[in-house]
Amino acid sequence: MSLIKSISGIRGTIGGRPGEGLSPIDVVKFTTAFATFLKSQSCKDAASQSRRLKLAVGRDARLSGAMVDRLVVGTLQGMGVDVLETGLSTTPTTEMTVIDGHCDGGIIITASHNPKHWNALKLLNAKGEFISDAEGKEVLRLAESPDLQYAEVDDLGQVTVEEDWIDRHIERVLGLKLVDTEAIRKAGFKVAVDAVNSTGGLAIPRLLRRLGVEQVVELNCEPTGHFAHNPEPIPQNLTQISDCVRENHCDLGIVVDPDVDRLALVCETGEMFGEEYTLVSVADYVLSHTPGNTVSNLSSSRALRDVTRRYAGCEYNAAAVGEVNVTTLMRETHAVIGGEGNGGVIYPELHYGRDALVGVALFLTLLAKKGMKISELRKTYPEYIISKNRKDLTPEMDVDALLEKVASHYRECRQDAGGPTVTTIDGVKIDFADGWVHLRKSNTEPIIRIYSEAATEARAGELAQQVMQQI
Repeated sequence: MSLIKSISGIRGTIGGRPGEGLSPIDVVKFTTAFATFLKSQSCKDAASQSRRLKLAVGRDARLSGAMVDRLVVGTLQGMGVDVLETGLSTTPTTEMTVIDGHCDGGIIITASHNPKHWNALKLLNAKGEFISDAEGKEVLRLAESPDLQYAEVDDLGQVTVEEDWIDRHIERVLGLKLVDTEAIRKAGFKVAVDAVNSTGGLAIPRLLRRLGVEQVVELNCEPTGHFAHNPEPIPQNLTQISDCVRENHCDLGIVVDPDVDRLALVCETGEMFGEEYTLVSVADYVLSHTPGNTVSNLSSSRALRDVTRRYAGCEYNAAAVGEVNVTTLMRETHAVIGGEGNGGVIYPELHYGRDALVGVALFLTLLAKKGMKISELRKTYPEYIISKNRKDLTPEMDVDALLEKVASHYRECRQDAGGPTVTTIDGVKIDFADGWVHLRKSNTEPIIRIYSEAATEARAGELAQQVMQQI
């Protein structure tokens, strides 16, 4: 059993003993702590002191979602917090609910790409964004406090159920200046969608039809929570939609993870567009109309940097892994587009959160205006190959010491002419002239992620092996 408390929320496996997984007791404890934290924040705001807090709550379709949802909503009521209950939703939709519903925060119940026996509480502030690392640590401290206090019976929170927020989210996407529904309609696209039997099956086909796509082939779009395959949208898990695109002569395939914040695309040939290139292509379109800066994380492709530099006066910056780190740097650098190389698109014109819906709308507009096949579009971007590896952690491993030794070794190599550059703001990233390797502890699983990138698969693998030998 696993319970991971990180910048990505409180994430754990369902079942087992309290404290060893995401048990009902743990759900109540961390929800109570989050409500207590928000109350302490509202006490600093004179305008908020006289009213009751309101939180938005949504969930993906995984099997434990309804159970965890009831625990979260009941606990918030017990804390004297009003709840805007959205039911089956997506992470970006819940973020939009916080913003447009004028809430003081929110909780999305989802373990993102993790398998079905996982679930999590993702905690949002009043801006509909993930709370910071420092705020998360305060929530964890409060969770262990003996002084947590619940409301008296006359002060219990009230629940309002509103299940149309996906439609409201879609309306906001359609209203963006860079989304051209007429161009998409005229293109006459035929699109296959794999939503892994979660809430993407509610959101993406509905969005496509509103965008003017009349031919939608739905695959795994029933939100049953019985994931049809490993829910992480990476090539080895996407053979079914690859076959579906070819067999149905689709123009492209769209794949989302269970909470719909990651977007992967499939070419008309059945080949992967590459999840790294979701953000690259959308950024290319946005920059062509609104030049500005871009941001992605340290584990993302150099292709975004290269595409950004095609536009005069535009700069690229890299943040530590974690959506809140990316959005913080986006604000600091006034970035017009950003995200993560796992298929996460963040478009500040709508909101500061990874959003597959806005990614779909912007990408289809780009494809329609280019008037080319998706495989042809892919060839217009710099060619890089990322090798993604992992090492499972054991309790006795001193990972921090290990990473520091790796960093020290390559810092010494830097003394030689042409040696690599070492960055340690998030694990260890080693930048060579022709590629890079990034080692870091995962925020979502008990593993070390080892990513490497180069112009060819062989070189990417060689760089990864070189660093692994040092380990």
